[in-house]
Amino acid sequence: MKLAYSLIISGLIMAGCGSDKNNEQNNTDSEQVNVQERTEGYNEDRNAYFGNVHIHTSYSFDGYTNKCITGPADAYRWAKGESIPGGGGGGDLKIKVPLDFYAVSDHAEWLGVFKMMEDPESPLSKLEIAKYITSPDPAVSFKAFADLLYAHSTGGAIDPALSDTNIIKSIWKEIVETADTYYEPGKFTTFPAFEWSSNPNTRNLHRVVVFGNTENVPSIPFSSHDSEDPEALWDWMDQSRQNGATLLAIPHNANASDGLMFSLTNWNGDPISSQYSETRMRNEPIYEMSQIKGTSETHPDLSPNDEFANFEQWDYTLAATADRPTHREGSFIRKALMDGIQIQKQGNGNPFKYGVIGDSDSHNSAASVEEDNYTGKFAIENKPEHRLNGPLPDEKNNRQVREFSSGGLAGVWAEENTRESIFNAMHRKETFGTSGTRLKIRFFGGYNYDAADISNDGWVHTAYEKGIPMGGDLPAANGKNPTFIIYAIKESNGANLDRAQVIKGWVDDSGKQHEKIFNVALSDNRVPNAKGIIPPVGNTVDIKNASYTNDIGDVEFLITWTDPEFSASQYCFYYVRVLEIPTPRWSTYDAKTLGIDVRKDLPATIQERGWSSPIWYTPQ
Repeated sequence: MKLAYSLIISGLIMAGCGSDKNNEQNNTDSEQVNVQERTEGYNEDRNAYFGNVHIHTSYSFDGYTNKCITGPADAYRWAKGESIPGGGGGGDLKIKVPLDFYAVSDHAEWLGVFKMMEDPESPLSKLEIAKYITSPDPAVSFKAFADLLYAHSTGGAIDPALSDTNIIKSIWKEIVETADTYYEPGKFTTFPAFEWSSNPNTRNLHRVVVFGNTENVPSIPFSSHDSEDPEALWDWMDQSRQNGATLLAIPHNANASDGLMFSLTNWNGDPISSQYSETRMRNEPIYEMSQIKGTSETHPDLSPNDEFANFEQWDYTLAATADRPTHREGSFIRKALMDGIQIQKQGNGNPFKYGVIGDSDSHNSAASVEEDNYTGKFAIENKPEHRLNGPLPDEKNNRQVREFSSGGLAGVWAEENTRESIFNAMHRKETFGTSGTRLKIRFFGGYNYDAADISNDGWVHTAYEKGIPMGGDLPAANGKNPTFIIYAIKESNGANLDRAQVIKGWVDDSGKQHEKIFNVALSDNRVPNAKGIIPPVGNTVDIKNASYTNDIGDVEFLITWTDPEFSASQYCFYYVRVLEIPTPRWSTYDAKTLGIDVRKDLPATIQERGWSSPIWYTPQ
């Protein structure tokens, strides 16, 4: 096993910064769930758990019309390692390695209504639209769904019978009860959840709403039929919290929002206020960085000096006509993180102080994020020829399907595999996201770390004692530059690591924004050349056979790094990005299965990656 050398910048040995291991001083607006009983595997220094909380079944309107034949119970069985029916003319679905936690989060809009149209005893089956929605012809059902979604997104007329609250309450009650049925504390965690699907003019403002437990859960979820304004959702969440519920929201796919997700104004067009910032962060502490509909870390237009910015870009709005977004600002999290500290510098709080996760957004009950086991977003894609050539009615939609990613994973550092512990980790932002791989990332910051701190097996405990974990705030600098501990280890059966990077964003004293990427760990003893250019890690992928070897790259990185350009007067943030060596993309595995050449319009390889939640510094 190769281990990257520690990167030591002069001045590392500094006085202690005095941290709180649980970092709760940095999350005073967070809602913490008390852990009452310890399960087997409890670890004071926390374990990494992987899961997904953004999963749809046939109870979602778009899942059903795209031929999903499974429900919430099937979804949980799949996550635990069982086979479930895939539909779409393909085989069963089965994950290679079970997940630690899972949440079915079907759309609140028309929740379960389309599925109920199958029942001849239901009044819904008598509606005119039912014969189109339940049509066995995917083209017919897809058009009915697309027309309905367009009407919803643009204020068109919709039959009120589709929003029967009695039906929706009944389905929601079943979803909550099913989550409880499959919850096994210490082994497998489930959360009741739904998706609020605001889609103004086909621009994505969706949030997944996750409940920390099943106590005092509202009798019906809040949908965009109630309001498309995120502030209305937050008001509903605050009221639910006052009524005893425990919950948080997770926004996603800002890349499909056309600048709306991280807009610098509120729904009414007013500038962001400190109250708005506080309310937003109280209700949605983490953001979904990467999923099937692409990665929204950054874009080459926003980060022209980032050679890895053009990663799994899904460049569409949510329009059935495959419209392209035109606004990059407001659509990617790195720019939002910088906008957030600038708004804070202006005295209006930080509305974009997000931790990060990855997730799926599959609509077939199965988060098949493994590149060599990808089964599509929709059940109609459950065949390689469909995923590569498209089962949808027109080429524009087929192109969107082909450009889907396989999806991502949510990683959390929690004491044990329970609702309380995992939910608390999400609230304090001690989370990381990946593009589907199970590489693990840890990130700590402080003022008193040195090389000796990572030289023994107890380094994690020391890291908590002398600093703060990702998701937290550095204390006052007092003339010292912050030092960080960065740890990454590959998935046990996955690809080796290429490099670890620290991405820093800051606002200078004049108010100008900056970003910089520091390559803090490089595999294979690589070093920059005389011009500062880093040689590529190499590529072992055999495209024809969809295979690779681990002859290049490192197994893990464990380093300390001190920011050599730190200024105590400047607002800033740091997060870690870890890249793996190149491996075959899902589309390359499908091409091999079909015995055809890879598509020229799709990447043949992918450099899977992971992202830590940020650490922030605020001038005192």
